[in-house]
Amino acid sequence: MTETTEAKLSPQVKNALTALIVGGIAAILDSTMVTLAIHTLAVKLHSTADTIQWVTTGFLLAMAVAIPVTGWAERRWGGKRAWMAALVLFMLASVLCAVAWNDAGLIGFRALQGFGAGLIFPLMQTLAVRAAGGRVSSRLMAAVSLPIALGPILGPVIGGVILNWLSWRWLFLVNVPVIAAGLLLAWRFLPADRPGSSAGRGRLDWIGLVLLAPALTGILLGLSQLSEHGGIGHAGVLVPLSAGVVLLGAFIAWASRPGEREPIVDVRQLRVRSLGSASAVLFTAGAAMYAGMFLLPLYYQQLRGDSVLDAGLLMIPQGVGALASRFLIGRVVDRFGARAVTIAGFLLAAVATVPFALAGPDTSLWWLGAVLLVRGLGIGAVLIPPMSIAYQDIQPAGIPHATMNTRIVQQVGASFGTAIVAVVLQSLLGQGATGAFRGAFWWAAGIAVAAVIPAVVLPTGRRPAASRSRHVLTTHPAQPK
Repeated sequence: MTETTEAKLSPQVKNALTALIVGGIAAILDSTMVTLAIHTLAVKLHSTADTIQWVTTGFLLAMAVAIPVTGWAERRWGGKRAWMAALVLFMLASVLCAVAWNDAGLIGFRALQGFGAGLIFPLMQTLAVRAAGGRVSSRLMAAVSLPIALGPILGPVIGGVILNWLSWRWLFLVNVPVIAAGLLLAWRFLPADRPGSSAGRGRLDWIGLVLLAPALTGILLGLSQLSEHGGIGHAGVLVPLSAGVVLLGAFIAWASRPGEREPIVDVRQLRVRSLGSASAVLFTAGAAMYAGMFLLPLYYQQLRGDSVLDAGLLMIPQGVGALASRFLIGRVVDRFGARAVTIAGFLLAAVATVPFALAGPDTSLWWLGAVLLVRGLGIGAVLIPPMSIAYQDIQPAGIPHATMNTRIVQQVGASFGTAIVAVVLQSLLGQGATGAFRGAFWWAAGIAVAAVIPAVVLPTGRRPAASRSRHVLTTHPAQPK
């Protein structure tokens, strides 16, 4: 199903992508803005740092719970209606967050907002592939992942401006006009679902959901507590992490059983080389990307003493690099193949992380900005090829499951990478802040290098044109219905 010859996207596909990008960018911006506001929220709501941190943790946990539901929601109500419902839920939750009267209320409303975001991200990817008729290219994936590139550029800047000159409540109210525009564009440009396909009314796999939702919650919660408790041996880490792993194993056994009922997430697809290898790469890509994203703002604020706004502005070069890669990646993949580009991207990201492992509080900001630009190019290059390869041998009926598999592994990978560098940073602080950050950045560089291992088995993504045509025209859904 992968189109490796980078033909131009049709006007209809471009319109659908515009609707998806506008609707989805609010969720990306919101997550980057609120991360900067943790201290402000603790002060304004008379809360503690440990309590207010659940504004972020609750959002991420709820998002993980929502991801497995997206495939069923698309089948039952149709992709367009499910997408618009997710946007409405996110907008409603944003308004509720803006009027929250205490920390408990904000945490609860942020969890609702996270559930909406968890529906938005997989649906955005699935509906983009649907709009393109199942023909996935690097150009398509570069377009649909544009919010991921714009988030690190615009989010910290917008968040810094709001926190400096406006009430914190505008961190959430700013989502309303963006989502409203996304709803209007979705109503106008997203194609209607065909009767009998994604709009079919499938049954929800309740047993699978009851196993998978708490499994993901336990794993992500345990990873998020690693740095706070100083290691895996603490009950606050070991209990949720162990429970999550056991429940995940039970879910895999349940979802892998023979039979006609469709599991909530079809993990059997991971046996397909294209999706299995791409999912492994996306796990490590999430780890490499978010390990750096966690450390960089802290480096600027805690080691160099920069303000929240200044730290946001200093992060712009990385976002610019990631954005620039989206204009180059299609032609580069078409020439060298997805595997070579992904490996080169990881190595480039690792090399561009090393200067931060050697930096201190007085290192030139111009030099670090140039390094971040290069790191952004590398990070941008490692996401798009595996995202497009993931669908190469997946049948049309399996597109939502492929999307959910890739989103889940990427989110767990992001939490895993963040947990590793957070633990390293916390454990080395006794030796001084400079040494602690240097050690943590060395680990971040090491994660990027280790990510090359699964990238080696990634398919090249260079299928002959005749073979691609036969694949698209003659395949039939292999997933159970």
